[in-house]
Amino acid sequence: MWPTLFVLGFRRWSAYRTATLAGAFTNCVFGLIRSAVLVAVVGTAGGALAGYDRSTAATYVWLGQALIGPVQLFGWGELAQRVRTGDIAIDLARPADPMLAYLAADLGRATFALLPRGLPPLVVGALVTGLALPHALAPYALGLASVALATALSFACRWLVNLSAFWLLDLRGPMTLYLVVSGVLCGLIVPVHWFPGWLAAIAAATPFPSMVQAPTDVLMGRSGPQTLAVQALWLAGLLAAGRAGFALGARRLVIQGG
Repeated sequence: MWPTLFVLGFRRWSAYRTATLAGAFTNCVFGLIRSAVLVAVVGTAGGALAGYDRSTAATYVWLGQALIGPVQLFGWGELAQRVRTGDIAIDLARPADPMLAYLAADLGRATFALLPRGLPPLVVGALVTGLALPHALAPYALGLASVALATALSFACRWLVNLSAFWLLDLRGPMTLYLVVSGVLCGLIVPVHWFPGWLAAIAAATPFPSMVQAPTDVLMGRSGPQTLAVQALWLAGLLAAGRAGFALGARRLVIQGG
């Protein structure tokens, strides 16, 4: 069942080729802007900042741009929409766990997005600024696993935000708040290592750095298996919370006769 849902997720998103190419182009453009800014910041700091020089700062940017599509850092409201329309009743009647079914489909989406959304920013980065990447194979193998965990983590967080639709009429408020907070704390704007101490402590208490900072560090050879262990722990906790939250929301619908 799960492999089938994975394949269906892949096929569903592979139908939107023009949108995928447009997303890749946008990521490349913003990559040029962000890399110029971060390289300038490092230059202003004297050529090195929190372990990053100009080359590694640019590489961090391009890896982050490559992860935007597969990890899906921005909004998703399909579950909330199904709650509002009542179509969630169909999901409740199916024999499969709804959360795991959506997760399998989302992993299929991410697998499709990996090359057409992830490769172009890396190619542009290699041509414009160069990429400071490891020469050994181990960081890439660990990095692929870290990206998979980051994708699942992103889904788990988006699932929890969508669950608010069981109690709220409009998802825009919670989703906007989530996008702002996660966009900063995940390390998409600047590396988490550049945060002041108090903000770094807040970020460390959330799963958000495990979505961008963690896989980027692994791919750059700055961290290893211990980072994957942290990601796995966050994923287990969030999926457990997601399952419990969905059960509460479904129970509320049943009690109200939904």
